[in-house]
Amino acid sequence: MNTQLRSFPVTYDVETPPGERNRLTCAFRIILAIPHVLLIGGPGGVGWSVAMSSEGTRIGGTALGIIGAAASVVAVISWFAIVFTGRQPRGLWDFTRFYLSWRSKAVAYMALLRDEYPPFGDGSYPISFSIGEFPETRDRVSVGFRLILAIPHFIVIFFIGIAWFFTAVVGWFAILLTGTYPQSLFRFSVGYLRWSLRFEAYLLLIQDAYPPFSLN
Repeated sequence: MNTQLRSFPVTYDVETPPGERNRLTCAFRIILAIPHVLLIGGPGGVGWSVAMSSEGTRIGGTALGIIGAAASVVAVISWFAIVFTGRQPRGLWDFTRFYLSWRSKAVAYMALLRDEYPPFGDGSYPISFSIGEFPETRDRVSVGFRLILAIPHFIVIFFIGIAWFFTAVVGWFAILLTGTYPQSLFRFSVGYLRWSLRFEAYLLLIQDAYPPFSLN
């Protein structure tokens, strides 16, 4: 594992479900996940939301979800605070942490990686997610140019997201027909969500370290 991966503070992993999957809840996963989608958005997060921003507006901003939209507003406020003072109000950081923690659980369910229904807000779930410690001081330059620095990730995640969508469809059929999610597709899905969450945390100003271009 390279140094950048070891040092990046945002981590994510999903426990592999034991035994046969719940075919019934997987079959209706899109419907069952609607409450979470409306609140915190669907898998892919910011990369998809930018590409689908006009569509998201027509359906009430659900590309990001209601709380996700609030986290975006918090990021704008935090941007001004950091650029002008070098610090981020702790309450704003905590709100974004809450949103990402919730999201890390819900997207695992939406992506068919787990069958347990995710909690609304904080709560236990068979995933591991960490965003590191609250940074007392911030890098004003990287924050000031955050949107520009994020462009390469926007592009790469968009295309990886397209590939992930097709593998998720294959995984859905595999679960319905065999009761299992192919392990290679499972690992790819976890990697895609990991990359997306790292990038979203970076874009929402949780941390200043530049996220790695890696599914690992």
